[in-house]
Amino acid sequence: MAAIRVVVVDDSALVRSLLKAVIDRQPDMQCVGAAADPFAARELIREVSPDVVTLDIEMPRMDGLEFLSRLMKLRPTPVVMVSTLTERGAEATMRALELGAVDFVSKPRLGVAEGLSQLSDEICDKIRAAARSRIHRRLQPAVQAAPGAAAAPAPSAAPSRPLGRLSTEKLIFIGASTGGTEATREVLVSLPPDSPAVLITQHMPPGFTKSYAARLNTLCRLTVREATDGERLLPGHAYLAPGGLHLSVERSGANYVARVRDGEPVNRHKPSVEVLFESAARVAGPNAFGVMLTGMGADGARAMKLMRDAGAYNICQDEATCVVFGMPREAIAAGAANEVLPLPRIGTRLMEQLAATSSGPTHRV
Repeated sequence: MAAIRVVVVDDSALVRSLLKAVIDRQPDMQCVGAAADPFAARELIREVSPDVVTLDIEMPRMDGLEFLSRLMKLRPTPVVMVSTLTERGAEATMRALELGAVDFVSKPRLGVAEGLSQLSDEICDKIRAAARSRIHRRLQPAVQAAPGAAAAPAPSAAPSRPLGRLSTEKLIFIGASTGGTEATREVLVSLPPDSPAVLITQHMPPGFTKSYAARLNTLCRLTVREATDGERLLPGHAYLAPGGLHLSVERSGANYVARVRDGEPVNRHKPSVEVLFESAARVAGPNAFGVMLTGMGADGARAMKLMRDAGAYNICQDEATCVVFGMPREAIAAGAANEVLPLPRIGTRLMEQLAATSSGPTHRV
């Protein structure tokens, strides 16, 4: 196969040099050019037609977000953001993912040379995923609430009648990776305010999940926040695994509670979907609904099969609407899926299936 052609856009000459070296060491990719600002990048991209662009956010003459927005409108190209880990940088990175960036890498503020060297495997994995991505599926902008204003009404979900006791007895578990920030948003905005509690593991490093949860909270009818250890899981709430920590569920008497803990990476990830889904199989059993969204790799596939074996109802996102059809494909191959659906159908289908359980006995753990 032809090498993946990469253009690096960063105002730091050191970072450009380091990223070029990381890329050129790989047998399956080549840095075909580097630019110090978006204006130079525009001409370079037009000239060499790269497969993937790595893009900094803070640059002279035009910031990376404005350039990304224009690029996606005029010449859609897979983009991996390389951003500094600050609160402002995290918020800007979330916006970049909304605009169509495939993924991001946290650029160290200190010890850049050593830091980027340590991140070389992650950088290259994300470039490979971006090269295989379906960016045309991400060109619709996210609906955003104006500062200080209430969020725009989310799409209605079926059924419209109150869910009642089912909301406290059932739980929804979502796993996602590359492309998952926007896919998870699309599922959550379709859920009603009395939805069962939702637990989410999205592959993210520390420092980004707080901004991501806050952004989701402005868009959804659910209350969305980072999970905290030991808190009771309530209907109408969505709980996001904090970056760098594993999220799982436990029972405490009649209640479900969140467990947020450190530990070794599982399937190379922390947080890991495997950890969340394994706890769902063990603790929630037939009261669980599992959702596997777009992502690279196989994290969570084995545990999702355990969920199905324990009586959970599982939905995997279909290939056509995935940015990267990795995690759903592996879950489907493992026999974990009850259904495979396009992304816009998943939230509504969850509520339909939840309502269907009210016609029969509800299984308690």
